[in-house]
Amino acid sequence: MKRPLLVVCILAAGLAGCSGTTSSTPGNPPLAKGAANAKLPRSAAAVVVHPGNVGAAVSGLVMGANMATWYDVTQSGMTRAFKTAGMAATRWPGGSESDNFHWQTNSLGQGACSGGYVNPNSTFDNFIKDIVRPVHLDVAITVNYGSNPACTDGADPSEAAGWVAYANAKKHDNVMWWSVGNEEYGFWETDKHSQPHDPTQYSQNVASYFYPQMKAASSSPINLCVDVDPNTSGWDSTVLAQAKYDCVELHYYPQGTTVNDDFLIRQAAPGITTYLNQLKTELQTAGHGGTPIYVGEIGSTYGTPGKQTMSITQALYAGQVLGELLQDGVTRATWWLGYGGCNSKSGGGDFDSSLYGWQDFGGFMVFSDGTLQDGCTSENVPRGTMLPTARTYQVASHFVRNGEHMLGVSVNSLPDVRAYATTYNGGYALMLFNLNKTTAMDVPVQIDGKTAGSGGSIVTYDKTLYDASKNNVWKGPTSATLAGWNGSFTVHLPQWSIVVVQTN
Repeated sequence: MKRPLLVVCILAAGLAGCSGTTSSTPGNPPLAKGAANAKLPRSAAAVVVHPGNVGAAVSGLVMGANMATWYDVTQSGMTRAFKTAGMAATRWPGGSESDNFHWQTNSLGQGACSGGYVNPNSTFDNFIKDIVRPVHLDVAITVNYGSNPACTDGADPSEAAGWVAYANAKKHDNVMWWSVGNEEYGFWETDKHSQPHDPTQYSQNVASYFYPQMKAASSSPINLCVDVDPNTSGWDSTVLAQAKYDCVELHYYPQGTTVNDDFLIRQAAPGITTYLNQLKTELQTAGHGGTPIYVGEIGSTYGTPGKQTMSITQALYAGQVLGELLQDGVTRATWWLGYGGCNSKSGGGDFDSSLYGWQDFGGFMVFSDGTLQDGCTSENVPRGTMLPTARTYQVASHFVRNGEHMLGVSVNSLPDVRAYATTYNGGYALMLFNLNKTTAMDVPVQIDGKTAGSGGSIVTYDKTLYDASKNNVWKGPTSATLAGWNGSFTVHLPQWSIVVVQTN
């Protein structure tokens, strides 16, 4: 749970271009156009890819979504959406409930630790069988640090070690990522230890008990993560210096409880880079530079979700966040949430008229929970329908390819455009965003050192496609063919859009 981090992107000068594509989607205009141009001066291109500026390795595990025990994972129609969205990773058993949850009994603790709900069908075994294996997802588990079953003390580390042994030694599920507790730096989390939310006690418990017991329990190598938060004074400096760990888990919600479309679209995503740079500095100071960073929860707000979380506005933010995570070399990331969490307009979400969107329901989920799920009686959208944020992941799946490398990219004289570039299957891929609500644009693109290409492909999700949801029609991305080009090519960016271009 975080405060907004304001970072403004400042882009510099030059514009021109050429070449084109033909649309492969009937009834849609071409997604790029223009005549070929044999030689285009470098300064004339609006977007320039710099293959010589090689950045971080691409980890496909940034394509992930959380799941939680309160939603029935055995229901039909769920896995196809994960596959279509290109998801590669997931996290279990939830957020704050993790520190009340006891995996052996699939239940929450007693007394003050009993708040919440665990669906009886959502056992760990069913989660693996019905969600993880069919989609081939990489799994991360958050073990209970906060409470014992009686809710009278902190969790017993042997319970966590038992889960590791069950998953990896007995069931051979090969769960590699494990975190000790959820957001234990925060007063909102369950912590029944003698010094709740104390970084020294947390560090000592991890170093002396959780880390050695959990590592010894696995039949295969595992990564054990600790909770981090650069905004909590004294937490990271203590934990990173005193705990034992193989990775760190960070959460990012830039809006807190106050939502604003313009902030979310234009300023929120770059804020995660500032946040990650703070963390990297802290790791360097602690002598743990290069430690893998796992962003266990990403969202736009941790308040009561409403219109914005169902809108193209959150989708534009989510895509930019993926670009920032890749550029920053993040190893793994999971959006909060895959399924589970819809609420109706009467449920208290933010449906202010200043927010763009058509829905009278909201939620953290990126896939529809289905008709009449979770009190969302007005949703009436079939289970597994891909909502706008999931559509962004679907488009981004044409950009994110494990083992590739991010490349430098410059954007000239287009303050409404954001761009990310990567190597891709022997060629290049670009992920472009038009943050302008009312104006489409044709953007010339040049690749340094490359004078021609035989073509490629373009995938687009935009405001017009989302707007069909006003009539409960949930459209997917369009596709087009990039024609052969000389000197440069021009990509059409519709209003409020995410566009991925692949070229050789």
